[in-house]
Amino acid sequence: MSKIRLLPDHVSNQIAAGEVVERPASVAKELVENAIDARATRIVIDVESGGRRLLKVSDDGEGMVRDDALLAFERHATSKISTAEDLNSIATLGFRGEALASIASVARVELISKTEDAAAATRVVIEGGRMRDVKDAAHSRGTTISVRDLFFNVPARRKFLRSEATETFHLTNLVTHYALAHPEIAFGLTNNGREVLRVASAKVLRERAYQIFGSEFLDNLLEVSGGHKHVALVSGYVSAPRDRRTSRDAQYLFVNGRFVRDQLIGRALSEGYRSILPHGVYPAALLFIETPLEEVDVNVHPAKTEVRFRRVAAVADAVREAVRSALAGAGYMRTDVIEPSMAPHAQSESDDSVAAMSAAATDYSPVSTPTGSAASSAAAVGEHRAPFEPARQSRIEFASPPIQDEESFAGERPEPDLVALESDTARDFDAITRRALSAERDSVESPSEVNDIACKAESFMVETASAPEGITKSVSLPPLASADKFAHEVAVEELSPNIRPLGQLDESFIIATDDEGLLLIDQHVAHERILFDKYRALEASRLAESQSLLIPETFDLTPAQAAAFDFVAPELECYGFELMRLSGRTVAIKATPADLPASEARNMLAEILETVDAEKKGSARKALRDDIAASLACHAAIKVNMPLAPEKMRWLIDRLLKTSSPTTCPHGRPVILRLATRDILKGFHRI
Repeated sequence: MSKIRLLPDHVSNQIAAGEVVERPASVAKELVENAIDARATRIVIDVESGGRRLLKVSDDGEGMVRDDALLAFERHATSKISTAEDLNSIATLGFRGEALASIASVARVELISKTEDAAAATRVVIEGGRMRDVKDAAHSRGTTISVRDLFFNVPARRKFLRSEATETFHLTNLVTHYALAHPEIAFGLTNNGREVLRVASAKVLRERAYQIFGSEFLDNLLEVSGGHKHVALVSGYVSAPRDRRTSRDAQYLFVNGRFVRDQLIGRALSEGYRSILPHGVYPAALLFIETPLEEVDVNVHPAKTEVRFRRVAAVADAVREAVRSALAGAGYMRTDVIEPSMAPHAQSESDDSVAAMSAAATDYSPVSTPTGSAASSAAAVGEHRAPFEPARQSRIEFASPPIQDEESFAGERPEPDLVALESDTARDFDAITRRALSAERDSVESPSEVNDIACKAESFMVETASAPEGITKSVSLPPLASADKFAHEVAVEELSPNIRPLGQLDESFIIATDDEGLLLIDQHVAHERILFDKYRALEASRLAESQSLLIPETFDLTPAQAAAFDFVAPELECYGFELMRLSGRTVAIKATPADLPASEARNMLAEILETVDAEKKGSARKALRDDIAASLACHAAIKVNMPLAPEKMRWLIDRLLKTSSPTTCPHGRPVILRLATRDILKGFHRI
């Protein structure tokens, strides 16, 4: 007896729905894409209970005749492609012909559609994949699809839906993406009759960004334009480096008008900010990549949010260089220095496109070259170098005044030849001397080897000082000892109550000592830990302290922030915020936590609304309160580059030792590093 059999259509449709329909936002995505493909100029999404009870999408697009309205619910029925060759150049957002059949198999669906010249609209009702009704109806041109009781016949899937706040957040994020991708279309989104987002049609992206995010976001944007039409044209906006975020939530990436979640573009964007933004900090971005249709494969996953580029490295280069050009044009980066990552490099797989582009590749290079003799000299060595700039000296400020008078150094001046050294040369020499002084002496076979390192450093200084301008001699560097062999994190049980502050390093780190050696304490994260414990204790006892603002500060939330606000607001008020929701997406701050500077309140509130994990909405409130307390502590804590009096250092250390976890900050970073006396003695060959 045969064991293999064909599955019924409604079963196979439910299986397909497992990939296409994950949550209400997945349904909205498919329906909005169909509306855009139908050349709609207005799209309205109405939801109830975050889309669990109802999700209705209405558009004024081309509409469908009766035969098409019925055929649209069949699997793999589409008007967008007809041959296998069409898959190589997909210009529409939808093309698989699976969405409506999959949605109808797990929900109660009503479709009403009318073309311009039809006498009446067609109404189709399907429940759980089975046709229930087909008849004429009254409707204007366009299509309205109502999806009710999602997963009503698949209880196992329905129970995995998140809270209403979480599902609304995902819906808002989705509509925001498509509103940015298509500024010519008017969009509206309501939840339970309350307006979440409404934007009129706009002529340009900048106008649409203003409609969604407001003027403050717009003021921090830099225009991006670059690339090459045969590979990838890059346009849009990125944020100025002063606008820093701790997540990628404000990065909106599009390929040929399709919003994507692409690690390649995200990495290239981050590389554009390399040496400008620190690790773990991300820019905001509205980036649009336009590639020839045959250069990108969108048929990767049924959700159609993943793409594959044929010329991976060339696309990454185009994005990175366009971003760097925008930063350079705004004065945030030198244009006469080529980063190593931007130099020509070998390609693998099908990434030999750079060579194939030949002269065309130079069209999207934003890097300008020096002129005159300096340019020819730089060309001779194959790279551009910046003039020598003295490195900023690390400042160590001691608790007691220094004994030596400043005037004793007044006559000292650097040697003329050394002033002419270029920055890379100075850095190389400085690296050698640092390594010679800090290398682990017990790893050296004999004292003569230490002398050899010192001789190499001295020889290097003489050679480079006399070398022709623009040319740096190569040198073999000694092995670099691992820093973590000396300084290491401190466990709680290793802490001594007898910690004595000595001074500050760079006005950012407290230098202290205890019975075991030297300690370096990060003053910002130390204060962060103190405030975190304080805020959690006050919140738990309902004794949070507030400071009222003389004039309430108002600001407009983004759609995503507005979706999170109602859920987060009660928790914020537990910490001393007094907030009022005004009309639309406008919020007024009437009071803030007592320790929080008023100037930080707005930024801190926006950061919390942006970075609160959407999946935590509806989960344990304690996790959310911890997130808020950590963010509040970070904004209210002592900053780096802030001088501290000896009494303040003493107070900070004493309070730190009384916290619940004095060795780590609320975000998990170390607070204290130790340089043990034994390691110091070994370094000086005392033992």
